[in-house]
Amino acid sequence: MRIIVAVTMAVAAVFYLSNTAASDDGWVDLLKGGDLSAWNDLHGGWKAVSDQIKLSNDGTKLIAVNGNQAVVNGDNGNTRDLVSRAEYGDIDVHVEFLIARKSNSGVYLMGRYEIQIYDSFGVEKDKYPGIECGGIYPRWINGQNIEGRSPKVNASLQAGEWQTFDITFRAPRFDGNGKKTSNAVFVKVIHNGKVIHENAELGGPTRGTISEAEVREGALRLQGDHGPVAYRNVRIRKLEAVNSK
Repeated sequence: MRIIVAVTMAVAAVFYLSNTAASDDGWVDLLKGGDLSAWNDLHGGWKAVSDQIKLSNDGTKLIAVNGNQAVVNGDNGNTRDLVSRAEYGDIDVHVEFLIARKSNSGVYLMGRYEIQIYDSFGVEKDKYPGIECGGIYPRWINGQNIEGRSPKVNASLQAGEWQTFDITFRAPRFDGNGKKTSNAVFVKVIHNGKVIHENAELGGPTRGTISEAEVREGALRLQGDHGPVAYRNVRIRKLEAVNSK
């Protein structure tokens, strides 16, 4: 039995490494073929589907069939967050997502700093800064939302359509004693081809963080427990690899 388990784990490790190898330009596809091996094993009800996804009659659910172009957060649109096995500092991230009506998700850089995903199509002003799709979600301090930032423009498409984020992110910096010397920064965020944030500095982790402790590297996290959402073409590259060329 131990031999079988050891062989199984070894095969899984080889598959994970081969499926997350960087391309020549440094990009790694974390959802290649709808595969979840690049993510922590505790991925709940996430499953691979075709990217030809439809909305239910009332628009509040996603209807998908089996395939290997995308993943959805279960039949009920409520499951664990996806958390990458690898951890990152300075990165570029490309994310494609699709949500149902009135749904909600988020992309957390380092598991701590969220770019919000929300049904914001046609909304001029929402409840508070940062809740809009593409918003930098607020921090939660003394029972209040603070430092949330709305996108410069509302670039949202209708629910049921594939949308994109392209994010350049710089991790916080620390001295030799572990004291933070500079904040994390969303250097640029592009939503559906439109620039919505530039050089947005973060005083600390946003609300819903996995930890208030800031670190040099952290996992990419995709929120799965706030409503139906699908992801595809989640690609990431380390900026130190790009800058060293």
